[in-house]
Amino acid sequence: MTFSRPKAPRLLYIAFYFPPSRASGVYRARATANHFAAAGWDVTVLAAPLRFLYDVIGSVDEKLSETVDPRIHVERPEQDLTRWEGDLHSMSWLQGTIPGAAMRLHRWREERYFPEQYVSWARNCVTTALEAHRREPFDAVLATGNPFAAFAAAWEINKATGVPYVADYRDSWTLDLFSDKPAFPAKHPAWGWEQRIIGDSSHTVFVNNALRAWHADRYPKAADRMMVVPNGWDPDLLDVGPATGASSEDCPLRFGYLGTITKNQPVVELAEAFNQAREYPELTGAELNIHGHLGFFKSSHAGFLPLLGLDLNGDPDPELDHGLRLRGPVSKTEVAGVYEHNDVLVFLAAGGKYVTSGKIFEYMATGKPIVSVHAPEIAAREVLEGYPLWFTADSLEPGLVAKAMVEAGRAARSLTPQQQAEARAYAVRFQRDNLLEPLEDAIRAMVRRPLPAVEVDHG
Repeated sequence: MTFSRPKAPRLLYIAFYFPPSRASGVYRARATANHFAAAGWDVTVLAAPLRFLYDVIGSVDEKLSETVDPRIHVERPEQDLTRWEGDLHSMSWLQGTIPGAAMRLHRWREERYFPEQYVSWARNCVTTALEAHRREPFDAVLATGNPFAAFAAAWEINKATGVPYVADYRDSWTLDLFSDKPAFPAKHPAWGWEQRIIGDSSHTVFVNNALRAWHADRYPKAADRMMVVPNGWDPDLLDVGPATGASSEDCPLRFGYLGTITKNQPVVELAEAFNQAREYPELTGAELNIHGHLGFFKSSHAGFLPLLGLDLNGDPDPELDHGLRLRGPVSKTEVAGVYEHNDVLVFLAAGGKYVTSGKIFEYMATGKPIVSVHAPEIAAREVLEGYPLWFTADSLEPGLVAKAMVEAGRAARSLTPQQQAEARAYAVRFQRDNLLEPLEDAIRAMVRRPLPAVEVDHG
């Protein structure tokens, strides 16, 4: 007798930002898809069209694509780019001749279906998914937002096929994380959509307990189906090497920030605090290296330079040098070198009590001193309070932040390999695969299709 192997369960993963995108949420998406593939799932990803990534936002990391498990099948449904179209030759006659009216009509068509500008992509995701499902059925759907039109696509697929879905809130939709208030007025259609999506989902996932609690309070009937899957760090992208201990006394201290600078972060406070910190003898000549992009779009760069005390070329004013240095974007596959180069890592974050930045997990994995520049009530405290090399002013007052920077600098000078190893040991619990296991278990439990029986060949 011959035997047939059980068929792998099929997962449809709706993730707009997927490699080669460099958006902040892409690392959770990449790791999630890879984790499910490694756990034996047949994974299909529906991601953003490449034209949007390359031509509209100009935001890609080519090397990141090489880290996606080759067993994963990626499709990129089309997206209507009317609102971003700048080439007259590519415009419709209406948009080219009456642009205002054309845009109003375009937005009205979008909002008829879903209150978000990515709705055309989501609708095409549904079409693509249903065609693939007819050929070979999916067992589960996982959608991650933003964009939150991904959730609407999962909901529609469920209504058409009965396939259960999970909504992964790696970002907040109806809660403004920077004001801690609702993001929409009471009668906005987003509320109805969110109630529908959370109400019908098999599970709804959040990145921290504060966000889960806020949504559980608003949607109590779905509270028992809500779970927390924190962000984490990816060992395959971060080889931290052996613990080395103290920084060299031969050169000034190097502080480092790695990530995208956004308008919501306390950038002005950061620059002023570091300027004051350099007045302390321990930080004489210290540098603050900013590794990454200024803003999410190609046109964002110039607006941040004055806030950082830099000229239009990104160079410091010799008479007003704050010690800030723009080091440019870094591929995710090269971040280990950035961390090795810097003595103290700067955690610059926006928002309040509902915010947990994904970057902090990677920072902790290095075992180096971390200094915080963010609002004191931030949700990231839940993670950082257990890290032995965390320095915070519990304030955004520049003078107090400067003192925290000096304390972190002193710790970097006296750091022992044992202290660094202990800090790294704390970070091990936040390795991404460890955090994703409960999600994979929960989705595997949703699979209703019985696997084929095994027939054994006895020769």
